[in-house]
Amino acid sequence: MIKPPRLRPGARISLVAAAGPLAEGAVERAMALVESLGWVPLPGQHARKRTGYLAGSDDERAADLQEALDSGDNDAIWLLRGGYGTMRILPRLDLRPLGGRPRPLIGFSDNTALHFEAQRQGVVSFHGPHAAAASMPDFSLENLTHLLTNPEPFGLLAFVSPGGRATTITAGSTTGRLIGGNLSLLAATVGTPYQVRSRGSILFIEEVSEPVYRVDRMLSQLLLAGIFEGVAGVALGAFSECPDEGSATLPATIEVIQDRLAKLGVPVAFGFPFGHIDHTWTLPMGVEACLDASLGTLELLEGAVV
Repeated sequence: MIKPPRLRPGARISLVAAAGPLAEGAVERAMALVESLGWVPLPGQHARKRTGYLAGSDDERAADLQEALDSGDNDAIWLLRGGYGTMRILPRLDLRPLGGRPRPLIGFSDNTALHFEAQRQGVVSFHGPHAAAASMPDFSLENLTHLLTNPEPFGLLAFVSPGGRATTITAGSTTGRLIGGNLSLLAATVGTPYQVRSRGSILFIEEVSEPVYRVDRMLSQLLLAGIFEGVAGVALGAFSECPDEGSATLPATIEVIQDRLAKLGVPVAFGFPFGHIDHTWTLPMGVEACLDASLGTLELLEGAVV
């Protein structure tokens, strides 16, 4: 995998709304965040647009993202938010410029499919919080900026609570390159040219606002489509805001995950701090990692930038 150059003081950051529309003041909040990190924000021309449940028309969103990809004057591309809409513009995009001049591509949720395209270009990308997030705790910001600015291996990823760990579904330890993202997008891209290539990887998965039966359906779809065939392990993050779960321990979700994934014969653990939560890890896709499902830990074995 090609690692992009580390971000240095004065780095120029393209801010793009490729999916859902932003609330009033969200672009300004993102710009202020970028400036607080010593970088220069470059908001997309149409970042403040709204077309129904989209951040502007397909043409406008694709134009902003393609301009950022084609630019010779930026150092990273940071998606402003998720929501819905990125899949609509995938056929309009050409990510080859990212392979020609690697830069960090940062975002998650509906932008998961963009990471799969970055992987096809052989470039490490970053499953991390959006620039216009309503909340960016120090835990999340420090994790993100460390990965973007430090070429040394991150090592063991810490939990918010000291001594925290994920729940073991299937014990064991394994290594592999990280790939994954939002469960809905993993399922929605099955059978398309943008389907995840997961063989040999540690597949990581997160989700938000989905009832347990839909989690079951999407995991079953991925199983039927062969997405789990040949994976080295599975790391499951936050399954937040489940409408039919009244407990923070998500017993029904864990039960479905055990039922669907425990027989894979590879290490599986649930409850890592990444996804639609305030205190979230950034996970660099394409970087070698070690999942120890017995201990409930995830370790990054190499740096994500050069």
